[in-house]
Amino acid sequence: MSDAFNTAIERVLSNEGGYVNRADDPGGETQWGISKRSYPTVDIKALTRDGAKAIYLRDFWLAGQMDQFDRAIGYQVLDFAVNSGIQTAIRKLQLAAGVADDGHIGPVTVAAIKAKPVTGILFLFIAYRLKFWAQLSNWPAAGRGWANRAADDLIYAAQDTQ
Repeated sequence: MSDAFNTAIERVLSNEGGYVNRADDPGGETQWGISKRSYPTVDIKALTRDGAKAIYLRDFWLAGQMDQFDRAIGYQVLDFAVNSGIQTAIRKLQLAAGVADDGHIGPVTVAAIKAKPVTGILFLFIAYRLKFWAQLSNWPAAGRGWANRAADDLIYAAQDTQ
């Protein structure tokens, strides 16, 4: 695992915490941000922190090719992917980079991201993230928490780009 992933996953897991099973959460039963809806064959209640890290590394970080990008971008995409899925996070990253939002990291997306200032990508990405959340039906119940998470992510973005 890269240092960038290790830093990112510790931040994500500090937000996600342990086991929850709230009726108003469309993901259903969740542990460390891993939901039963997304991983129906995983014993969510028994999922360990290390098990969650392995899933995040394989299905999110590596699938999104985050080691190609500045660590600040990698963290932001991982954090959003935990809430909304890796495809959605990649699509919003592509919007921030000004390329077609097909949900796949390819050479055009990589080149566009690397050609733009990291801070510009981060500001746009977090803005698109907030706009996405605000359109969801569970914004009234979860919006305050998501807005606080976005504020924390802006703080991380500032720290990561100094």
